[in-house]
Amino acid sequence: MKLVSKIVERLALVVLLIGGMGMLFSMFLGVADIVGTQVLLIPVPGPRELTESTMVLIVFGALAYAQIRRSHIRVELVYFQMPPRVRAVMDVITDLAAIAFYGLILQQAIGEAQYSLQINEATVGLIRFPLWPARFILAAGCALMILQLTLHLIEDLIRIKTGAGLENDPLGVIQKVE
Repeated sequence: MKLVSKIVERLALVVLLIGGMGMLFSMFLGVADIVGTQVLLIPVPGPRELTESTMVLIVFGALAYAQIRRSHIRVELVYFQMPPRVRAVMDVITDLAAIAFYGLILQQAIGEAQYSLQINEATVGLIRFPLWPARFILAAGCALMILQLTLHLIEDLIRIKTGAGLENDPLGVIQKVE
């Protein structure tokens, strides 16, 4: 399981870095469009369409990495008052709900991506950008998130059995029971 976890972590990091580069590219393209439009009176064609597609990469590319670090938002008012086994049970419930949620998104994303590729869907504008790559990125991001959630589910089930605390605690506040 550690090997699979390492592979998923590296893959998520690569996707996160690609999303970061996409964000930088979108930012520079937006600045170039503003400067071109306001100063040079020559707008850059297609920044909105390209930025729309890049946003999918930025958001869905970062999901799995945030899950690896357990950095998603959660209400911790009650969570930290519970013993480690109860926290693990709460985490299992969260993992199962998230797997179901992202599973539904993945199911729809795959259908939409296939249909988008089939009809060669593209943006409307001066430059026609194909939309199917963004739809496949969305599906891949959801699949990677589900894989990471499954790994956390296994880890949390082991925590229920052993009563151990969470190993990678980003805040350093979860107590470890040995």
